[in-house]
Parts: sequence; structure tokens; C-alpha cells
Amino acid sequence: MARSFDDATRRNIAELVAGFTRAAADEPMPALKRAAVAIALTASETGAGATFLLTQRAATLRSHAAQWALPGGRCDPGETPARAALRELHEEVGLELGEGDVLGVLDDYPTRSGYLITPVVVWASTNATLALNPAEVASVHRIALDTIEREDAFSFATIPESTRRVIRFRLAGQHIHAPTAALIYQFREVLAGRNTRVAELEQPVFAWK
Repeated sequence: MARSFDDATRRNIAELVAGFTRAAADEPMPALKRAAVAIALTASETGAGATFLLTQRAATLRSHAAQWALPGGRCDPGETPARAALRELHEEVGLELGEGDVLGVLDDYPTRSGYLITPVVVWASTNATLALNPAEVASVHRIALDTIEREDAFSFATIPESTRRVIRFRLAGQHIHAPTAALIYQFREVLAGRNTRVAELEQPVFAWK
């Protein structure tokens, strides 16, 4: 069922995120670089339905070029994940939000490429306008929340290189993989009131570098 983009939906999602219990931190992982992404909730093109922003990275980037991703990037020294996610959201798609727009954070996800990603859930106003940075982002898409709530939105596969399950998010006839798929999947589970862990969900081999 489609969710309206209104105060009632904001309150509902804020309560669900506030009720989410983050996984206890494991032993420190100094080799991993801290990063943050924004699960940025905003209105659909018509202004009625609730969506989140998903980008396709620029083809000219040195790493993970042309891949699907949530807006985000590496944390600057001394920067909190929330502030990093807000800064990257502004730098990549021109959306300027404040810490009062942050609804909460989900579990950290360690990547094969050496990052520990913190997803930050934020709420953007209905009049939010986007201005892409072409050096980082090729395109941005508003994905309706009911898209990720479908039973067939996510699937799992096995690969010979790992004992962990590979997660895939099916969108418009193609597959989006972890880490992005894992973070979106956990947010879907939060919307359903479930504390589902995703750190052990695997990435495809091409994303290991």
C-alpha cells in the first residue's frame, strides 16, 4: 500500500526508526574507513506518495563507477555519520537538510572494499528541489516506499566465493546489490517493525574492490 508523504507518515516512520535497536558494536575495526549514506525520504514527483532517493553514480568515478547507491560517502575526521550523510546529500544532489531532519540511524554495514557504512534516515520537505553534481551523480531517482515493501522486491543467491547469502534488490528489471541492497532491505524491515540484521549479507564479487 502506497504511503502518503505527510506528517502522519513522518511520525510513523520516526517512531519505527526510534524503536529500532541497533546491533551492538563488535570489536573495533580500525582498518575500516567510516562512511555514511542517507536514506532520504521525500515526496514523489506528484507530491503525494512517500519515496526515497537512489542515485546512479557517475561513470567517471574511480571506484564503483556507474553503480546504484544511496547518497553518501566517507566521513571527514571528527564528523558524525549524521553530519556526513547530510553533507554528502547536499554535495551530491543539492538537498540541504539539518540535524532536525534526521529520524535516526540503522546498523553499520562493513563492506568488502574497506568501509563501515552507517545509514542515516532523514526526512525532506515537500518543496525539496534537487540539483545533481555531475562529477559524482549521473542520475537520481525517487523510489516509492511500497516498491521495497513488495514480497518479491528482494531475493537471495549463493556464490562459490562465499558462504554468505548475496542479497539483490530488483528494480525496473535489473538487480541492485549490497551494500545498497542490504541497507534498503533493513529499512524495509524497520518499516514492518522488525529488527533484521544485514551485516552478514554478501556483496557480489565485482563490488569487493
